[in-house]
This record gives sequence, structure tokens and C-alpha cells, in this order.
Amino acid sequence: MLIRLDLQLFAGEKTEKATPNKRREARKKGQVAKSQEVSSALMLLLIFSYLMLGGTALIKGIMQIFRHSFHEYMLWDFSISSIELLFTQIVVNAAKIAGPILGVAVLAALLSNFAQVGFMFNPESIKFNLGKLNPIQGAKQIFSMRAIVDLCKSILKMVITSAIVYMIAWPQKEQLLVLGEKNLWDAAAFIGALTLKIGMGIAVALGILAAADYLYQKYEFEKKIKMSKQDIKDEFKKMEGDPFIKGQRRAKQRQMSMNRMMQEIPKADVLITNPTHFAIAIRYDFSTMEAPEVIAKGKDHIALKIKEIAREHKIMTVENKPLARALYASVEIGETIPEELFNAVGEILAYVYFQEGRYKGITT
Repeated sequence: MLIRLDLQLFAGEKTEKATPNKRREARKKGQVAKSQEVSSALMLLLIFSYLMLGGTALIKGIMQIFRHSFHEYMLWDFSISSIELLFTQIVVNAAKIAGPILGVAVLAALLSNFAQVGFMFNPESIKFNLGKLNPIQGAKQIFSMRAIVDLCKSILKMVITSAIVYMIAWPQKEQLLVLGEKNLWDAAAFIGALTLKIGMGIAVALGILAAADYLYQKYEFEKKIKMSKQDIKDEFKKMEGDPFIKGQRRAKQRQMSMNRMMQEIPKADVLITNPTHFAIAIRYDFSTMEAPEVIAKGKDHIALKIKEIAREHKIMTVENKPLARALYASVEIGETIPEELFNAVGEILAYVYFQEGRYKGITT
């Protein structure tokens, strides 16, 4: 009794890797190995890379807005039309500056998600779930291991970010103190260069953290979807009984059988046809076979395909409607012809051998 109980407990332990079917079901529910840190790190990296390449144009654009504001907009008459025009121009100019940055951020988000999980549209994740409003379940999530890990990651990110800002900005403290003595362009260039250094440093550091977090998320995901031996057995039984799976298996078996049959047609001695509805390929080797054998047969479009292959390999075709129907109805592929049809088939084989100038021991 104790041994049986131990075996049941062991069978219930989730020690096996998830099957492909379990992975597909998890993916449909939106359960995938994914790290949000990858999106954040890649977004920072691409945005600051863009700023390094186009930062000068960005500063010039901002300076242009200030220049127009103080040189032109301040001199305009105060009216509804002038305010509308001013607002429109500022919005358009700001969009030209911020638009590429937002585009890079969206591209980074798409790339990071595609790199981790591929293309996935999951309606399940956007459905309203009342279970998420359960305070007891929410409390469990707050004090769960995942919440503790997320807290540790947030603290680690703050520490890393602060350390990078300190290491890069502290050596520049003297120039920061005299920043007010510089002209506007030099001050903007200095702040921009310093910001880029800090941003790229943080992006690289968070990239390393994101890689580690992705490996952890993958480990947690694989652990979460592990299956017991009993789960695998139950899934196998379910798939065996699934009509769709059975249909797919039968279709694949039919296709494989059809391919094998088509490969055997070149070995045929004669093709007996209806002529349009049936086609039966007959093979006979006097030295090894007791009777002729049907190696391929088909109806309608399959018959047309058999005749096409027979023509390609110059196999003689003989039209005999009653015999073709009888062979198609009574003989399966791989079986020898019955005794009642032997004479009729033997006459056709003898005729074929005579026409081809060869003899295989068939007598009529």
C-alpha cells in the first residue's frame, strides 16, 4: 500500500519538460518567457543611439523654437487667429522633434517583443477577469516570490543607475558649477554630451541586467509549465481521442500511402483502365510471384495521375472496362488478383509481353 502511494506521488511530481502541445496551449493563454527589462534596455539603447547621431539636429530644432518665440511670436498682435497660428506652428515643430524619438521607442518595443516571443496576438490577455479583483489573490501576489524578485530588480536598477550617474557626472562637477558662465549653445552642448554618456552607460548596464532577467524568466517559465508523467499520459490519451488529431493522422497516412503507391507505378507491366474512371497497375514476375499483383489503383483524378506516370515511364495501357471495375472493387493494393480474374489478366499480360517482345512465362 505504501509503495503504491509512493508511486502515485512520484507520478504526480512535475519533473518532465512540457510537451509541444502544452507549450502551444500556454502560448494561447499568453504564458511565454518574456522580460520587460529587455524592452526597457533596448528602448534606452536605441533612443540614446539616435540622440548621438541626430542630437545636433535636435538641439538646433529646440533652439529654433526658442528663437522664433522671442524674435517673432512676442511681436505678434494678441488675437485669436494669431494664437491659433502660434499654437499650430509650435505643435508642428515639436512633433518634428519628438516624432522620431517616439518612433524609435515604438520600434524598440516591437523588436524586443518579437525577439523574445515572436509574433503573437493574444485576445485572452485583454479579456476582463474578475478574479484579478480578488483582494486575497492580490495579497498572495504581493508577498509572492515573483514580487520579491521584482522588488530586488527595482532596487538593483536604482543602485546601478545612481552609481553610473555618480561615476560620470562627478568628474564633471567643476564644469557644472560654472555652467551659468557659458553661452546658451555651449551649455546645451555640454549638457547634451553629458546626458548621452550617462544614458548610454545606463542602457548598457540595464542591457546586462535584462539578459540575466530574461534567463531567469525563461527558467521560471519552464519550471511553471513542467508536467508530471501522469499529465503526459493524460495528454497523449486526449490527443489520441481528438477527432481533429485523428483526422490529421489519417490524412498524413493517406498521403504517405499515396506517395508510396505512385513510386511503385514505374515497376508495373501493364495499366488496365476504364478508360477514364479507373486505372489499375499490374505487376508480375514469374520467377518470384505465384500470381499477378496490383501495385497501384485509383479512381477519377487519382486514375488520371496514375496514367500520367505510366505514360512518362512508357508503360503499356490496355482498356478493359469490366476487368478494370472488377479489379478496383475486389483487389486491394499489394494483393494478388483472385483466381476468377487470373485468365483475363493473363491474356492482357501475354499480349503486352508479345507487343514488347519479351516473355515471362504467361500462357493464355
